[in-house]
Amino acid sequence: MAAEQSNDPTGELRAAWDDMIRSLERARDAIDDPTLMPPPGTPRNLAEGYRYLMGFVHSAVERGFHEDPLRPQFRNALSIVNRATLDNADAIYFFAAIDGRNSYVISGKVEDCSAWGGKEPPANGRMAPHYVIFEASCGTLAGDSGDLRELRPGLKTQTGWLDSSSIQVEPDGSFEILLAPERPSGHSGNFIPTLRRVQRPHPDDPEAPPERYANYISGRQVFNDWAREDAIHLAIRQPAAEGTAAAAYTPELAAAELRRCGELVRGQMHFWNSFWTILMGTYGHRDGGIAGIEFPRNAFNSINSASGATGGGMATNLYAGGVFELGPEEALIVENRVANRPQYVGFQLGNLWGESMEYADRFGSLNGAQSELDSDGVLRLVIAHQDPGVPNWVDTAGSPEGFMTSRWAYSEQPPAAEWPVVSAKQVRFDQIRRYLPAATRTVSQQERTQQVRIRAEHVQRRFRVF
Repeated sequence: MAAEQSNDPTGELRAAWDDMIRSLERARDAIDDPTLMPPPGTPRNLAEGYRYLMGFVHSAVERGFHEDPLRPQFRNALSIVNRATLDNADAIYFFAAIDGRNSYVISGKVEDCSAWGGKEPPANGRMAPHYVIFEASCGTLAGDSGDLRELRPGLKTQTGWLDSSSIQVEPDGSFEILLAPERPSGHSGNFIPTLRRVQRPHPDDPEAPPERYANYISGRQVFNDWAREDAIHLAIRQPAAEGTAAAAYTPELAAAELRRCGELVRGQMHFWNSFWTILMGTYGHRDGGIAGIEFPRNAFNSINSASGATGGGMATNLYAGGVFELGPEEALIVENRVANRPQYVGFQLGNLWGESMEYADRFGSLNGAQSELDSDGVLRLVIAHQDPGVPNWVDTAGSPEGFMTSRWAYSEQPPAAEWPVVSAKQVRFDQIRRYLPAATRTVSQQERTQQVRIRAEHVQRRFRVF
């Protein structure tokens, strides 16, 4: 049968198309089939589910048809058109497929990057993203398999990472980062290893050698001051492949890419439903839930660092999350106490699919630069369906329930005793000010409008396509 198909390109391509459509239909089932553990089937959740699905389709087209480890290009892993996995509203998520047996060079150029070295930035002028990290990894991107077993220890390996606290930048703002299995003799510049030798046997292939070669380079550009910070336009090249071009496209390759495109969408939809429902206990404890990490209602789980067991995440982040559940006249006051100052602090809301709440034209997120610290050193945020007229309002966009998450980035993780402390208190909307310091100021509608203008302009710049 395979031989017949190879001699009939039309038939093989039609078969591959049909396979892709079947995978997309299985992905669609994750929106409303209770056995696949979607959010409750309210009209809003169902509508958002279809948008969420199409975000994965958008990503899968790029990944399925345009990945080339020999001639890689950076692409958005998540963006305003494919929000998922409780994406950070302050971040550009980028990635490129690589073959860690080869060497690559990443290049970029930034405006003022004083914050990278822990200095106060100048009062005026354009700036680099507040924080940047690159991570080289071996294994699938989180969720591709569609199966929670991909989180088993040993299936994924980080071979190395480099963040902005250590990136060497030239006087003109340019920088280069070498990716290679091992640092060349005499090389002293920016470097990320793409090879790691592990001791633990591979859980699916105990006879596999200990060498793990990265197949992706990924990372984040994290913004703090949305009015002044600009995205870095990154480039990546493999010197050994320069001057070469991909071979002519074939029906066999097209068929394989069609099938992979559909499977990526199916895998992502099925995996994250299981992740939120089973591991994170969004709708109550399930067998397989992670003790202490499951999401409580109107409260936060135990702070944890990123790992394979938590579905990935930025290597230098600490996380805490939960589910807000608020009636029309209720609000949640979040208190964030930080003893050890992080490089970045952010707070975001998401819907029950894990899509970030609108953060350009609404206040679905706040970071350290967008928030006001109270005189006692506590950062107090107010989650509410309507504007309470106080600083640090986080807007639910009218959703009665959804995810909330705090992030703190540390290049050098502090001892657990010095980790931040975050808590939440559910209150009546008309009593919000009783739980805030007496000196809490009033925010006018004019000020809110100006804040939204800055947010919307920044998001347009961040995700511009020309």
